[in-house]
Amino acid sequence: TSSSVYGCLVIILVVFHLIKITHIRLPPGPHALPLLGNLLQMDKQGPFKTLTKWSGVYGPVMTVYLGRQRAVVLVGYEAVKEALVDQAEDFIGRAPVPFLVRRWRKLGRFTLTTLRDFGMGRKRMEEWIQEESQHLIDSLDGTKAVPFDPHPFLSRTMSNVICSLVFGQRFGYEDDNFLHLLNILSAILHFGSTPWGQLYIFPWLMERLPGRQQVVFGQVDELRGFVMKKIHEHQETLDPGNPRDFIDCFLTKLNQEKDVSSSEFHYENLVSTVLNLSGRNRDHQHHSQIRCHFGFVGYCLCVVTCQHACLIASRSFCILCSVVLFH
Repeated sequence: TSSSVYGCLVIILVVFHLIKITHIRLPPGPHALPLLGNLLQMDKQGPFKTLTKWSGVYGPVMTVYLGRQRAVVLVGYEAVKEALVDQAEDFIGRAPVPFLVRRWRKLGRFTLTTLRDFGMGRKRMEEWIQEESQHLIDSLDGTKAVPFDPHPFLSRTMSNVICSLVFGQRFGYEDDNFLHLLNILSAILHFGSTPWGQLYIFPWLMERLPGRQQVVFGQVDELRGFVMKKIHEHQETLDPGNPRDFIDCFLTKLNQEKDVSSSEFHYENLVSTVLNLSGRNRDHQHHSQIRCHFGFVGYCLCVVTCQHACLIASRSFCILCSVVLFH
């Protein structure tokens, strides 16, 4: 009937208007397809290349659709600094991560405060880093000046620094369980950068389909089991007045808020936070170390300058520099 057609037209116009208003409030960006968004337009091997290219057209702040998920992308130092540094309080959260979902704002603030108060910049953290640096030097000495891949050495070193902070212990470089966990972490992080892993923006679909992601789900469960085992070990010897590491601090906070029904401090979030600290930070840091080493190889003058400044400032900071200088 004419009334039905008229009603449909009104609904369509209202929906179109609402969509238009929503887009007015968003930064400009490339046209997106229904459901697929901008995925088909992006370089599958290097999505960042496409984003960089688009920034030249739409500016350093733009709207991109990853499937049905809308994202505002920042490109360039100034845009990133303005958002993440100058307006850090407004941008402290993160988008949902299907593998490790958590409440970011409150947990992020607690984690940052704990890392500052407990480890970062404190004498104990410095001692952990110096101890691990010496283990790294000893491992590099074992190569007998034969060309080698620095990736596994740096991976173990950075992981052990984080393990000291999170678990209160380090692992031997040849420990089978330690190496197995590092391999799992690398496999999970690699999967996230593959085209199949990028399709996980449709978790409701990928969780029901067979494929490589099912193996990754099993690996994540294995990591979670390892972390839960460590948490139970900490519970048995927990001293709230003398926290040994990040897990102790979180457990103390968890016990303080155990009667708060809306508290974000529970075991699920503890496991997720520990996995994030142990996984993503390890990967980012050891890749940064590799880039620094390659940079020093290409610019020897920087090495000499670094050594000179290091000797002038304090010999307590020379161990990591020695790794670069002599290996």
